Amino acid sequence: MIDLPLIHLRKRKRLSSVLGLTLDGSRLEGLVLQRAMGAFHVRNAFSVSLSLDPLTNAPELVGREIRNHLQAAGVHERHCIVGLPLKWVLATHVELPDLPEADIASFLQIEAERGFPCDMQTLQVVTSRCQAPGGKQQALLTGIPKSHLAALDAVLRAAKLKPVSLSLGITALQPAAAGSSGGELALAIGETHVALQVTCGGGVAALRALEGALEVEGAQRVLHADLVAREARITLGQLPAELRQAVRRVRIFGPQNLARQLADEMELRFESMGLEIECVSSYAPRQFGADLPAEVAVSPALSLAAGLLAGQGTLFEFIPPRVSAWRQMSNRYSSGKLRTALTAAGSVAVLVGSLFFYQQWKLWGLEGQWGKMAAQCKELQGLQANINLYRPWYDDSVKGLTILRTLSRAFPKEGSVTAKTVEIGDLKTVSCTGIAKSDAALIQAKERLRALKEQIRDVYITRRSGQAPAISFTFTFTWTPGGSNAN
Repeated sequence: MIDLPLIHLRKRKRLSSVLGLTLDGSRLEGLVLQRAMGAFHVRNAFSVSLSLDPLTNAPELVGREIRNHLQAAGVHERHCIVGLPLKWVLATHVELPDLPEADIASFLQIEAERGFPCDMQTLQVVTSRCQAPGGKQQALLTGIPKSHLAALDAVLRAAKLKPVSLSLGITALQPAAAGSSGGELALAIGETHVALQVTCGGGVAALRALEGALEVEGAQRVLHADLVAREARITLGQLPAELRQAVRRVRIFGPQNLARQLADEMELRFESMGLEIECVSSYAPRQFGADLPAEVAVSPALSLAAGLLAGQGTLFEFIPPRVSAWRQMSNRYSSGKLRTALTAAGSVAVLVGSLFFYQQWKLWGLEGQWGKMAAQCKELQGLQANINLYRPWYDDSVKGLTILRTLSRAFPKEGSVTAKTVEIGDLKTVSCTGIAKSDAALIQAKERLRALKEQIRDVYITRRSGQAPAISFTFTFTWTPGGSNAN
């Protein structure tokens, strides 16, 4: 696990130009950024839709498609920095106790194993730490499946590209100011979702991808600004009070028509909090230590590339470390002559042989002990098999009916919110679709579920479409096994 607040790219020769890429759903956007004579120059900008999914299709085919798009745009640059889809990221927030710095890494490792719903060995984990105005240390643990990173790396190399950094676009659009206690809420309108980030105290306090906020109707994208504003308010409400009160400004990135629509909705929802709402349409002068063209639009790809060329590093770096075979060989023999190395290798071989002989001797002894207890072990295995076979017949909790009963009680009796389908996976993950007569009734039903903290957690509305009085919705929640089992 990599601990931040700021990670610099590994040592290498400073690049003078780089290809910035961002992947959002099937949309691939990019440009070539060159630094010369104290200024940045943008070349070969493009935006295309990929017909193949980098995670599911053959890397050679996806790489060939990307290479064809690059050639059509006149791109010949091979070094690239890639903004990863935010929906790949798993995130969990923890408060750091008063521990010595040497013990923080172990504590974060334990919290990551508790917070992530999968094996830690399958994730590339990066941590961002921030300090609340009151002095308390907070940490945001983020993880991306290593299988996703390996698939993307294979695709990029099939496209004849050399990835030098894999990061997140929104962290480049709104970097966390080191040493700053003021907080900012950043919203980036993408192709399929809206990215949300809360920065405070030199680090990132929250990171989310708001799915369902954008829908395609015909040739236009429709933004559900009310959903974004509601989820942003929920995200702030889930943060510790010190971090929540430190947020003073909301910055919105994206197409101006959609950004203005979202800004109007945010001003209505956050008027009581006194937050400053800003639509970002241009870069600050010399934001990256050099001048950018005046007419250039703000984009994640440009921000990532400019930050790399400016040597500012990235807040979240997910590129796996690589050690070349030549480096391994040089490290092995650089400390002495080859003869010394061979002598040492021979000594090690003798030592290893002795250890193997000792191991075999111990195995012989253990095999003798096993022969004496094999019969008893076989009998115990039979008993365990019977226990596993008949245990389900003695489960009187009726968990499925309990979940349905709890869900039905959350719906209003007057029928303003009705369910169409309910899916229960592994008696834990519940997905419910239905029809609501109004947003207020839907929100009230969701809040009733959230009030049942002992049985239900992680209640989210994942889809909302239509207008009153026929609003179609889908929400999900997780049933806690420790909840009530009463029938």
